[in-house]
Amino acid sequence: MNLIANVFVALVALLHAYFLVLEMFLWTKPLGLKTFGQSLAKAQDSAVLAANQGLYNGFLAAGLVWGLLHPAPAFAFQIKVFFLLCVIIAGLYGAWSVSKRILFVQALPAGIALVLVYLAAR
Repeated sequence: MNLIANVFVALVALLHAYFLVLEMFLWTKPLGLKTFGQSLAKAQDSAVLAANQGLYNGFLAAGLVWGLLHPAPAFAFQIKVFFLLCVIIAGLYGAWSVSKRILFVQALPAGIALVLVYLAAR
């Protein structure tokens, strides 16, 4: 069960690393424009804000990787729970304030990972 939980945590971390790339480096490129449904002009106007948002997603990914790599199981559990809760809260806020899609792309995978992390610790 621990392996499955860690695979899901790793997937959430990879998603957030991907969000970092999209928001920091591809925001004004065709993939970024298509992903976020923006015009080039709107993307250029918001590029600095998007890069900042991408940086925060990178911090979330780094925290999850830290939890996966930490050698002390009890502390690794706490790290993973903390960062998964941060992802869930950010996803809930994004779903409320920006797009319901964020609930499924961000919050749901983190919620599944959180449940699996708890089950693996039992």
